[in-house]
Amino acid sequence: MPLADLPIPLDLSPMEAKLVDTVPTEPGWRFEPKWDGFRCLAFRAGDEVELRAKSGKPLGRYFPDMVAALQALPVRRFVLDGELTIAVDGELSFEALQMRLHPAASRVAKLAAEHPASLVLFDCLLDARGGPLLDAPLTRRRAELERVFVKFGGAPQLRLSPGTERRGQACGWLEALGSSLDGVVAKRLEGAYQPGERAMLKIKRMRSADCVVGGFRYEQGSRQVGSLLLGLYDDAGRLNHVGFTATITNAERPALTRKLEALAGGEGFTGDAPGGPSRWSNERSSEWTPLRPELVVEVRYDHVTGDRFRHGAKLLRWRPDKDPRQCTFEQLQPETAPERLVRAL
Repeated sequence: MPLADLPIPLDLSPMEAKLVDTVPTEPGWRFEPKWDGFRCLAFRAGDEVELRAKSGKPLGRYFPDMVAALQALPVRRFVLDGELTIAVDGELSFEALQMRLHPAASRVAKLAAEHPASLVLFDCLLDARGGPLLDAPLTRRRAELERVFVKFGGAPQLRLSPGTERRGQACGWLEALGSSLDGVVAKRLEGAYQPGERAMLKIKRMRSADCVVGGFRYEQGSRQVGSLLLGLYDDAGRLNHVGFTATITNAERPALTRKLEALAGGEGFTGDAPGGPSRWSNERSSEWTPLRPELVVEVRYDHVTGDRFRHGAKLLRWRPDKDPRQCTFEQLQPETAPERLVRAL
């Protein structure tokens, strides 16, 4: 049977999760770790293997190591839902995942050899007879996943995501492993697999850091501050740009602009400095105003990629009590690789 004849279409949209503030309290939920990687549906029919991203785009050319790992399995037909991850020195690296999205096959092959990917599995969409499981409850899909995982025979690049039905244990994960875990996902035990729907819940433990305001950008077409550029000191004493926060109210802008302009003209960032438009600034101007490193803010963030906040941070409060030199990279804690974290859960 070729891939095209599988009862699950290759362009299936994976079931998604809605962000909520707290772990649900009512019964009937299963809780699992939320992994920080690339969502991936893995299809196999005979010798054919296909990896699809959440967007529906093929991923196989960027993860030839995972394609080869799946082709080597003794099970020749499956459709699995999971998360592609890459560990570097025992810690998850989203940057390493992004580096795989390279047009040169030789470069991808080199990266795959240096840091092979792992696939953390958390759902099964095909039963042992090749029938679809989209309408089956999670309890049955999980049982099928555990059955097929045993048949995989301990393949080193595959991981089975752990889970629990105990809310207290899920809350404990967030409390004890918050800096190592992207969060917790809650799934209805009797729920069907709903492609493209936010039928699951995700709970994140947001992290905070004290950062130096090393510069700012004006709002586009305005002389009012639009965003603060954030920095942390490295071991060599250099101030490195790590991201931005734009959560400034209109009422705050005039006074804050005057305060920032009074500090303008300093060195700003002495290590990595803001560049032009980037994944943080989109189409914002590349122009920014350096400041003397005197102001400290506490911000909330979710992910760190390559020593930078992956998304815009939320301004929590100003820290006039904090010495800027105390704002170091030691505050940023990376996420732990799945094989280490599974042992800790």
